[in-house]
Amino acid sequence: MLDNLVIVAYFFVVFGIGIYHSRRQRTTSEYFLAGHSIGWFAVGASLFSTNISSEHFIGLAGSGASDGLAVGAYEWSASFCLFILGWLFVPYYLKSKVFTMPEFLERRFNPACRWYLTIVSIVAYIFTKISVHLFAGAILMRSVLGWDYLTTSILLVIATGIYTITGGLKAVIYTDLFQSFVLITGAVVLTLVGLDRVGGFQGLRAALPPNFFHMVKPASDPVYPWVGTIFGTLILGIWYWCTDQSIVQKTLSAKDLENARKGSFFCAALKILPVFILVLPGLIAKALYPNVVHGDNAYPTLVLRLLPKGLVGLMVAALLAALMSAMSSVLNSCSTLITMDVFRKTHPHASDRRLVLVGRIATGVIVAISILWVPLIKYLSNEIYQYLQSVQAYIGAPITATFLVGVLWKRATGRAAITTLITGGLLGAGRFVLDVMHDAFKVDLGALNALVRFSFLNYSVIVFVFCVLLMFAITLTEPRRSQAAEEQLTVGWGGGVVRVFDRADLAWTAMVACFVLGLWIHFR
Repeated sequence: MLDNLVIVAYFFVVFGIGIYHSRRQRTTSEYFLAGHSIGWFAVGASLFSTNISSEHFIGLAGSGASDGLAVGAYEWSASFCLFILGWLFVPYYLKSKVFTMPEFLERRFNPACRWYLTIVSIVAYIFTKISVHLFAGAILMRSVLGWDYLTTSILLVIATGIYTITGGLKAVIYTDLFQSFVLITGAVVLTLVGLDRVGGFQGLRAALPPNFFHMVKPASDPVYPWVGTIFGTLILGIWYWCTDQSIVQKTLSAKDLENARKGSFFCAALKILPVFILVLPGLIAKALYPNVVHGDNAYPTLVLRLLPKGLVGLMVAALLAALMSAMSSVLNSCSTLITMDVFRKTHPHASDRRLVLVGRIATGVIVAISILWVPLIKYLSNEIYQYLQSVQAYIGAPITATFLVGVLWKRATGRAAITTLITGGLLGAGRFVLDVMHDAFKVDLGALNALVRFSFLNYSVIVFVFCVLLMFAITLTEPRRSQAAEEQLTVGWGGGVVRVFDRADLAWTAMVACFVLGLWIHFR
């Protein structure tokens, strides 16, 4: 009874926040970018809760139970990616006054780049991110409360869609702010209870193999080779944190550059936490229940076996917060892409009122597609879940290369950019298809079996380097030319240089970076 009351109270607060912030959403700026009114604290908290979804609770804890702390490399690499977002990318995004990342690519390069990234992003959001969120959420709710996955998924999609449709980005951000507190509180409580039961860090170390506490693995490790762990996670992290619409859109909603930067830096500090509140519980579960825990059931096992009544409700609320915050961001970003990169492109004279209406309709359509997709979730095995995660990694390297070279080198051309995006995308898609054929359908690929066994993190590093070289090679075959976008949206001596260096931001960057590096060294 107490657990149910906690869950009901959570829903009341979320809907209250969403409805409150849906009262005035008349212009595209208000609906899609929250009227550029968000302060740094809300920006940072929203970035964090957008990132931490239900698959993090399952995936990070499950990997922790199977391989130890190594999966935490993604989390700590994210801190440095967020610094790159704040110091390098955000000034140019805000200066260009764009709504979307594809729109930025068009201003920097050409319309072809915009259409490529728009299509890839929408397809990836609907058929990977939404499905992964719902699949992971269904596993958690079924394991913890025994809820039917179909009913639960439909309920959560509709509930999330309601406040996303009515309130736009502002409702999403302020519900994210509340949900970040809920999910952090729930995760911290479970970690502390688990550590107490296992006998603290000393007892945990005694119960598990020493290699569980090493972040850096040998180059021969099939899952976390040190080259891929250090450089691969950084490449994929730059794609996710610096170029993904659902993330960057939160910084575009900030009041100004200072708040956008401070928000990304605040999130950089928060990204230290998941290793201790999401990965560590996996190790605790393995230590306490070695014969019961087998990867993905690590987190539900801890919730069911350790927490008393009332705290189970808090933990369920945390899981719901993680799922709904990530879902709302995906829905809002899909709506923004469809409205601003497709509809407005084909209807350039559409009024703000009409664009907002299209945005709401687009969100509703995506909600409907998500509901239709729900019955197929039960056919997704845990292996397919991993494939859906990896496909995002395969498309990330060429996008990272294009954005980085595009901002850092003003001579980079549109032809080089679109060629790099398509070529790199095909390399990633090809590797994904081979993975599915080999692992899911057990096809013998002959000489290509070695490529499938090659770590996808190392593969992403190779694809990234190839894409950067390809972009340079194609650009150098074209004559020099100068355009306004190249001057304004790239690092250089022209008008594109943004000279804003706040001493407090520099100090915060140095402090968090040193702390993360210290943790890396301690758990090397």
